[in-house]
Amino acid sequence: MKFRTEIDIAPLHTRIGYEHRTLALGSCFAEQIGARLARAKFRVTVNPTGILFNPLSIVAALRSYPTPVHREELHCDGGRWFHFGFHGDFAAPTADEALQRMNAARQAGAEALDAADRVVLTLGTAWIYERGGEVVANCHRQPAAQFVRRRLTVEEVTEALAAAIEGPLAGREIILTVSPVRHLGDGLAGNAASKATLRVAVEELLARHPRQAEYFPAFEILTDDLRDYRFYADDLVHPSPQAVAYIWEKFSAAALTPEAQALLPEVEAIAAAAAHRPRDPHSAAHRDFCRRMLERIAALPGVDFHAEAEYFRQCIEINS
Repeated sequence: MKFRTEIDIAPLHTRIGYEHRTLALGSCFAEQIGARLARAKFRVTVNPTGILFNPLSIVAALRSYPTPVHREELHCDGGRWFHFGFHGDFAAPTADEALQRMNAARQAGAEALDAADRVVLTLGTAWIYERGGEVVANCHRQPAAQFVRRRLTVEEVTEALAAAIEGPLAGREIILTVSPVRHLGDGLAGNAASKATLRVAVEELLARHPRQAEYFPAFEILTDDLRDYRFYADDLVHPSPQAVAYIWEKFSAAALTPEAQALLPEVEAIAAAAAHRPRDPHSAAHRDFCRRMLERIAALPGVDFHAEAEYFRQCIEINS
């Protein structure tokens, strides 16, 4: 007897390999998949200006990357200077420090977008907050009276993303996902309507751009395949580590090149070896271990093991 419906995902036409540059933007699920790619040593940049929950904020961030932030765009509350287009991590106790952080982030975003040939967009919610007619990426705990909250229409999401695909994302291959993270602040009915809006918008977008964009069913994997509260974290909102690992397994099979999939076990083994702290770092056995790791790294010239190689070399030099 079968007690669950496992999703059979065909390999995507858009594949990510170690030779590619990937930009991942969107909700906190984009951060999780991006972290998995980074841990596996893929060339990936994740949310340069912070987490972006809704499609319009994703598009706004893409269009903002070449543009510097000016002081008059900042706001101050409780001794912290912030920007409604950035995550709270970029807030600072002085305006100059905030500007430095934000402009560095935008520069990083511009460089990542310019280099990227693969883009992963994770749509979190269709609910937006507008302030003075502008969509904000983060409310920064400001009074609710400052904002107008509404749900985007399918057409608004489709048109915004289509404009991005034809504009700043032109020429890049795109993988779209809908985040499985539940936005319980919108209520269960509101969250369901939001996810449905995003999902229908993605279908319309794929019909318009069948060669440039594809969909990976992260949302369906958690809600229809795993479909159990034991696959959620304690907050009953985010996927559990086990669920993220399962979705990553599915993503790897569908979205990584066959060559990258073949290298993945060796890459992960080397990364794990560099993260391991030896019982006796001054022993001859550890020096030999480091030399073997450098030999294994040398056999993978297409993978960026700069940090790991430097660590192993330092271990050998210190103990020589």
